[in-house]
Amino acid sequence: MATCEVCGNDYWMAFEVRTVSGDVHTFDCFECAAHKLAPICEHCNVKILGHGVEVAGRFFCCAHCARHEETQGAEIRDAVGSRPA
Repeated sequence: MATCEVCGNDYWMAFEVRTVSGDVHTFDCFECAAHKLAPICEHCNVKILGHGVEVAGRFFCCAHCARHEETQGAEIRDAVGSRPA
């Protein structure tokens, strides 16, 4: 069994997540993994669980939030629903 690093639950179905930087984390559920690893929107402070938007190395949950914080304004678009021309 392994212990979740977020909630401390000792669970036989715990799993490991290995990050690009080589860190290894142990969790008992996806909720704990998201709580620990998901980036936070720099405008509204929600956890980014979907695709999010990255602008100049800053992370936002959506284009709307990114437009409030970045000077690129109308150039910032969400990727969801867009189709190539």
